[in-house]
Amino acid sequence: MRQSQLFTRTKKDAPKDEVSKNAQLLIRAGFINKEMAGVYSFLPLGLRTLNKVIQVIREEMNAVGGQELSLTALQDKSLWEKTDRWDDAKVDVWFKTALKNGTEVGLGWSHEEPLTRLMQQQISSYRDLPVLVYQFQTKFRNETRAKSGIMRTREFIMKDLYSFSRTKEEHEKVYASVRSAYIRVFDRVGLGKTTYPAFASGGAFSKYSEEFQTVSDAGEDIIYIDEASGHALNSEVLNDEVLADLGLKRENLVEKKSIEVGNIFSLGTKFSEPLGLTFKDEEGKLQPVIMGCYGIGPARVMGTIAEILSDENGLVWPESVAPFRVHLISLNTDEKADEIYTALTTAGIEVLYDDRDMSAGEKFAESDLLGMPYRVVVGKRSLASGKAEVKKRTEDESQEMAFDDLVSFFKK
Repeated sequence: MRQSQLFTRTKKDAPKDEVSKNAQLLIRAGFINKEMAGVYSFLPLGLRTLNKVIQVIREEMNAVGGQELSLTALQDKSLWEKTDRWDDAKVDVWFKTALKNGTEVGLGWSHEEPLTRLMQQQISSYRDLPVLVYQFQTKFRNETRAKSGIMRTREFIMKDLYSFSRTKEEHEKVYASVRSAYIRVFDRVGLGKTTYPAFASGGAFSKYSEEFQTVSDAGEDIIYIDEASGHALNSEVLNDEVLADLGLKRENLVEKKSIEVGNIFSLGTKFSEPLGLTFKDEEGKLQPVIMGCYGIGPARVMGTIAEILSDENGLVWPESVAPFRVHLISLNTDEKADEIYTALTTAGIEVLYDDRDMSAGEKFAESDLLGMPYRVVVGKRSLASGKAEVKKRTEDESQEMAFDDLVSFFKK
């Protein structure tokens, strides 16, 4: 893409009321726009990154047998009353409205109920199980105080996967496979080294759940890490007496602030029993389906990357989620830069081409702010040497590379 055709512009300063690092950088770089507190629009560069995060998640969910669907945001009041989750006294994050005929409806903040009802039409026999389905759906949560930029918002896309199994043992196998998929997701988006599966309270569903927590000073949570084993736990279970069950010793634990980037729950029959989701076992007896729930917020992942991988100059995107792999900069050498742009894009390499009439200093500063993995500079010296300057965003030093070698270098 030619940068001269990109309608968004970078800013020197972020809005004064925006305190989170991720939102400051993403707004300045033109990735997002703040509509109101806790509500952000994704602009072209930001949407490219968000979609790449989504694609990584999609690939890993498909790899463990997940089937993608899309449920509705509008929710049926009577369905949620069956599980006692409609009353604001029980769930205080609802956005509710009414149809013109007076029927009260809600905007979905989660989707266990509608998906359980849907599966009543699909599951009848033990032969129909297990099933894993997931979606990328816009959720609405009436947070009392939205903060932390795109890491905590009132309207956001959530990847929620739900599993349906015959037995507890089968559920545990499915749970383990999705857990492994989550680890691969965070590895692929550049957060693997600082993200820990942390034991947390399972609430009404099970004794424990697991949260995937990324260590960061910007985090809202406190976790305790056993750095030798790589295990961690949330502060809410620190004083739990089954601590030994988790294989952790209190004296080995290190306290860290962290950002929750995902969570996985064993739901048991919490939803299948009140909503009548059953199957006939091999003996013809009706049994309740065992369920699990697995969530990741793609925008929260994107915001976390912006928080922990950025530097004093701007964003630093891993190649897996960068809006473009290469930022090509022309310094008054448009004819040669045009040739390189055509060669790279023809080879399938994603390039943002800065073909604007600006100073070198302005272009370099913007390039650092935008955070593409590689910068390729073509200037007058390049024309004489036949070489471009190639610099990796995470490295200080650049290297000279022959024009003819650029395609093969980036094709590796």
